[in-house]
Amino acid sequence: MSATLSASTLLAVPLAPLAGALLAGIFGTAFGGNWIGRRLSHTLTILGVLVAFVISASTLKSVAMDGARFNETLYTWMQVGGLKMEVGFLIDGLTAMMMCVVTFVSLMVHIYTIGYMEEDAGYNRFFAYISLFTFSMLMLVMSNNMLQLFFGWEAVGLVSYLLIGFWFNKPSAIFANMKAFLVNRVGDFGFILGIGLIAAYAGTLNYAEAFAKADEIAGLSFPGTDWMLITVICICLFIGAMGKSAQFPLHVWLPDSMEGPTPISALIHAATMVTAGIFMVARMSPLFELSDTALSFILVIGAITALFMGFLGIIQNDIKRVVAYSTLSQLGYMTVALGASAYSVAVFHLMTHAFFKALLFLAAGSVIIGMHHNQDIRWMGGVRKYMPITWITSLLGSLALIGTPLFAGFYSKDSIIEAVHESHLFGAGFAYFAVLAGVFVTAFYSFRMYFLVFHGKERYDQNPDAHHDAHDAHDDHGHRGDHHAPQKPHESPWVVTVPLILLAIPSVVIGFMTIQPMLFGDFFKGSISVNLERHPAMEELAKLFHGPMEMALHGLTAAPFWLALSGVVLAYYMYMVNPALPAAIKARFQPVYTVLENKYYLDWFNENVLARGARALGTGLWKGGDQAVIDNGIVNGSWRLVGWIASKVRGVQSGYIYHYAFAMIIGVFVLMTYFVWLNK
Repeated sequence: MSATLSASTLLAVPLAPLAGALLAGIFGTAFGGNWIGRRLSHTLTILGVLVAFVISASTLKSVAMDGARFNETLYTWMQVGGLKMEVGFLIDGLTAMMMCVVTFVSLMVHIYTIGYMEEDAGYNRFFAYISLFTFSMLMLVMSNNMLQLFFGWEAVGLVSYLLIGFWFNKPSAIFANMKAFLVNRVGDFGFILGIGLIAAYAGTLNYAEAFAKADEIAGLSFPGTDWMLITVICICLFIGAMGKSAQFPLHVWLPDSMEGPTPISALIHAATMVTAGIFMVARMSPLFELSDTALSFILVIGAITALFMGFLGIIQNDIKRVVAYSTLSQLGYMTVALGASAYSVAVFHLMTHAFFKALLFLAAGSVIIGMHHNQDIRWMGGVRKYMPITWITSLLGSLALIGTPLFAGFYSKDSIIEAVHESHLFGAGFAYFAVLAGVFVTAFYSFRMYFLVFHGKERYDQNPDAHHDAHDAHDDHGHRGDHHAPQKPHESPWVVTVPLILLAIPSVVIGFMTIQPMLFGDFFKGSISVNLERHPAMEELAKLFHGPMEMALHGLTAAPFWLALSGVVLAYYMYMVNPALPAAIKARFQPVYTVLENKYYLDWFNENVLARGARALGTGLWKGGDQAVIDNGIVNGSWRLVGWIASKVRGVQSGYIYHYAFAMIIGVFVLMTYFVWLNK
């Protein structure tokens, strides 16, 4: 244990948000008698997250500057044979970075929520939920064993279910949270199988002990097959990441999760929960490095997600869904980096993406507030002059997202593209094409949204939904509203704009400041393991890197920059200069548009093939198995057989002595005959 990191101080990081969640969730709601009001509820939860952030920042400083490390068991829950089930913390560069990202973004979301959820009846309950989520995520990233990892993994899924369905009176929200819950259970089934295989063959759930036996496991085959056991383990673990980090085809839950309030979109579905899978694979890098098959699988899945989810962002008109599909695409980029064994690059993009994507989600929420809860970008326009702070921060976030040189996203996204280019795994060629094409697609849909919202003619007074009686309509806050007459946009209150400004700062500078230590220094030493002989991508990147400024200058001449610029210019031309062109393209390519509008028919397939098939199978097992075989065959059939035998035997019980005497004589005769036959 390092002298600079103490267990008691580290314990305060997850427990402070948990304390705030319990106080607000119990004493700030009807469950506990509403003893504390709104002001005290948000004060307690914000204070808890602030404490966690301050300690996390101090921990990051100790880890980065002093080389401090911590890996200890704090509590042994139970021991089954030689398998210990423990609670413990592992603090290294990877964990310290994740702690700061989670707590900082969560703190910004907590402050933002004061303004965004101001009118909501579930105000205190919402603060309790987001603080509980922060606790769950911190337990996940700070764990030093797979039991605690799985606890945090499932806890963030549970809280996500509660937050997506926060407005439980909206049928669409209930459908969305159930969809998220079920899809994640599919991924989690694979995840727990992977953990179970590690426990079975390594005999431990502790990271360090399991990684020490990785080479031994790599020499084994999966029983009854020729498959490498390590490949099966890694693919099972990655299936868990596919669910949590919304990779194709388990991505379908994330766009629908926009039914929840906007703050949770930033907290859960942009910066933290959906990156849990990326973090997990990076943490398990000593295992994944031993299976090229698993890495190729990861590479291809990530490439499909990065490119094809970006296409869906082009046709979205809901401001939150555009950003949601952007999240899916960027998660694909991170996954591609994992497949190329550039784990540090994936985690670096995770960090930069957390800031600018949280910024874009919160800016979208600010626009929704300013536009009086209109979310359709077709009925916005010219918002820039009414909402200057939201405008400039949205622009900075968009520039970071598309990878503009010197912005945070540039350093991480370009590093991913170069890492894939240097990879020699199966599928690397397709992945390189996907991430390059994705640059153009990202720039196009990002600035399509930006131009339609902030520039051009004001269209909020043309919104057809603003001219009819909407007494029965519900806005993004779940409130009933009346939109008889359109109102001019307005800037959001300071509790909304201050988090935007604070998130915009790292969205611009964090990449420039941290690329050297995180990718080419010792920051992740001991946290991430790469076999440079088999997977030389990071070694090749190091040869090409000559400093962040030189990288930015070189970026101005590279293909990704010109692809991004082309996307921006095309978006400007199509939506500002020649706004009739998109409709003409849509009419000409209607079949393609229909496929995109139906999201590649994956929802249709899930609902009509998988769900109906499962329902038919369940009905068949119920009626054919449970009712016909078990109930009517075994349970009811057994008593009917006994009853039939009893009815026949009952006829023998006549009550006459001579009947019984005759039966005895016949019985003796049968026995004598039997014994005589045996003695022959």
